[in-house]
Order: sequence, then C-alpha cells, then structure tokens
Amino acid sequence: MGTVMILLHVLTAVFIVGPMAIIPMTGLRTLRSGNASAVRSLAKSTAIFSWLSLLTFLLGFGVAGMWKISMGTPWVLMSTIAYVIAFVLSTFVVVPQMRKAADQVEDAAAGAKPAAYGAVAAFSGITSLLLLVVVVLMVVH
Repeated sequence: MGTVMILLHVLTAVFIVGPMAIIPMTGLRTLRSGNASAVRSLAKSTAIFSWLSLLTFLLGFGVAGMWKISMGTPWVLMSTIAYVIAFVLSTFVVVPQMRKAADQVEDAAAGAKPAAYGAVAAFSGITSLLLLVVVVLMVVH
C-alpha cells in the first residue's frame, strides 16, 4: 500500500503540480500577444490545478504517516512550508493578477503591456521556485 501511495503522490505531483507551475508562464506569453480571453482561460486553469494540488499535499501526508515520518523532520517541515506559500501565491495572487491583466489587455491600446504583467511574472516565478525547492527536498532526503 505504501508503494501505491508514493506512486499516487508522484503522479499527482507531475500531472497536477507541474501544470500549476507552468500554465502562468504560458499566460505571460498570451498576455504579450494581447489575447484576453485566452488569459482568462489560463487563469481558470491555474486556479483549478492549484486547488487540485492539495491532493498531492494530502497524499504526501499519507505517505509520511505510512512510513512513520515525523512532520517535524526538517525536510518535511521545509517542504510543507514551501508548498503552502506556493499554493497561497498561486491561488490568491497569481490567478487574480492574471484576471486583472486580462481586463487590462481588453482596455489597453494595441501592443501595450498590462500593468499586472509584472506581478504575474514575479509571483508565478516565485511559486515555481518554491515548488522546485519542494522537489529538491523530496529527492535529496
């Protein structure tokens, strides 16, 4: 059963958390092209994958429980903190900023970069770096 839990944890990390990190980067390219409806769609996808990533998080706790790994273990604690920050940034900063940028694209002159572009770039980059830290901690442990 432990192997199945690890497999599910890794599969959800790849197929759910991966898109959570990558979709906003696609959103940046779409913002530059000026396609507001596509940016809104990508914002919705980012939100969905961010919320679904909680499944990976919960499966990680299941694996830790099965293998009797303490939540106070430094790599587990650091991974948990990094993931929670990444989740909050993605869900409550990146997604709203993508929606705001889509609105700005509609209202702006052709070719103008929306003011929210910088926030999307910065916070999606930080989110990706935090998720990379989680991966490194999981692999190195």
